[in-house]
Order: sequence, then structure tokens, then C-alpha cells
Amino acid sequence: MITTLNKIRAVDPCADGWRKLLAHLGKTQADDEPLAVTTIIDSNGLDDALWCLRAVEGCDREIRLYAVWCARQVQHLMTDPRSIAALDVAERFANGGATQVELNAARDATWDATWDAAGAAAGAATWDATWDAARYAARSAARSAAGAATWNTAWASAWASAWAAQEAQLRLICAGDTP
Repeated sequence: MITTLNKIRAVDPCADGWRKLLAHLGKTQADDEPLAVTTIIDSNGLDDALWCLRAVEGCDREIRLYAVWCARQVQHLMTDPRSIAALDVAERFANGGATQVELNAARDATWDATWDAAGAAAGAATWDATWDAARYAARSAARSAAGAATWNTAWASAWASAWAAQEAQLRLICAGDTP
């Protein structure tokens, strides 16, 4: 998965993350040189790399499936069947098996479930199935996994473990090692 500094710049990155990435690359301004998402992970970390997915073209399917994968990591915490059904629709949509109308209906149902039962991971994963979905699903999945643990060392351990798993999965997707 690749993008360019110009594509990232066009979607208004945060100033700190932008400076950090330029410094890592030894550059002072944007250009059109191909830039691997894994390089962004190495430089700025997973959160910024997930945000930069909005500047990646031609990988919508992979990004959507990643969002669903992240949400499925905490599916066991979802109590509303609308959230799980929305994940199924989002996955089918990414694979060409559901329509935009079905995706929109699932998104709406999931937002209702989110407000009804705080199913944030699934809601984020299906929100318009955009590039933002990957970022928010990953963060929600990590928070949910951590939240299921205690608010002490176990919380930090769960958060780190979920975040590491999400980073590893994104690296696999970037390498083309997942469907």
C-alpha cells in the first residue's frame, strides 16, 4: 500500500505528525515519490498511519476489510445483533457481495445500536465504509479490548496487545499477505 507526501498533504495532516514524517524521510516539503504505509508506521506509529489511509488510492477493499477485522477483534463484546450484522454487510460490501444501499442501511442500524448499546467498534467500522473507518475501528477495538480488562496494568497491557495486533495486521495487508 502506497501513497505520496502530496496526497497526504492534500488531506490536511496534523502539523506535528507532518513534521515528524518529513524529518524521518529527510525532506522539507511534499513530493510525489511513492511512500509505503509501512514507512509511515515506522516513522509516526499506527495512529498516524491509519489516518494516512485516506491518502491511499486503489486499496478500498483492503482498508475496509481491515476495519472489519479490527471490529471483529471485539465482536464478543457486542451485545446488539445489529452491530454484528453490520460487520457482515461491511465485509460483504468490501468483497462485492452487498450494495451501497445495504451498507447504508447497516450503517444506520449500527448507529442506532451504537447509541442504544455503545457498539462503537462496529459503528465506526461501517461508517460510510470510508478510510476513517479503519482508524476509528482500530482505536475502538483497542479501547474496547483494554476496557474489558481492568483500569490498571492489565488495561495498559490489553491496549498494547490490541494495538500491536492491529499494527501487525496492517503490515500484513500492506505486504499483500492477506486477501
